[in-house]
Amino acid sequence: MPRPRANDAEQDKLARFERIKKAITALEKQQTLLLKQGEMAVSGAWVARYQVRQNLKKYWYYKLQVPIPYFQCATSSKLSKYKHLGKAGTQEHLDAVMSVFRRSVWDEIQRIIHTLDDCLLDISSGSEQESEEAQD
Repeated sequence: MPRPRANDAEQDKLARFERIKKAITALEKQQTLLLKQGEMAVSGAWVARYQVRQNLKKYWYYKLQVPIPYFQCATSSKLSKYKHLGKAGTQEHLDAVMSVFRRSVWDEIQRIIHTLDDCLLDISSGSEQESEEAQD
C-alpha cells in the first residue's frame, strides 16, 4: 500500500476542518431556532414541585427555582430564588417548563460547539499528533 503524500494529508486536514465548521454552523442554527421558540430560563433554573397543606387537604404547586436570587419579589424590592407558577398545566407552569427545556438544550449545544472549536484548534495547530516523551 503506498504511503499517503503530504498533499493528501493536507487535503484530509482541510476536509475534516470544513466538516467540523459545517457542524458548528448547523448547531448555531439550532440555537437560533431555540431563541425564536420563546423565552429561555436562566442558567441553572429548574421547575420544582411543592406541597401545601391546608384544612386537612394537600395541594401541589410548582415554582421556577434558581440557585441565586434572580426574580423580582412582588411585595418588595428584594430578589428571590423562586417564581410561583401555580398548579400543573397552567400556562405559566408550561411556559416555565419549556423555558428550562430550551435552556438545557442551548447549554448542551454550546458545550458541543466548544468541543468542536477545540477540534478545529487541534487540526489547525497540528497538535493532533504529538510526540510522547520517552519514559524511564
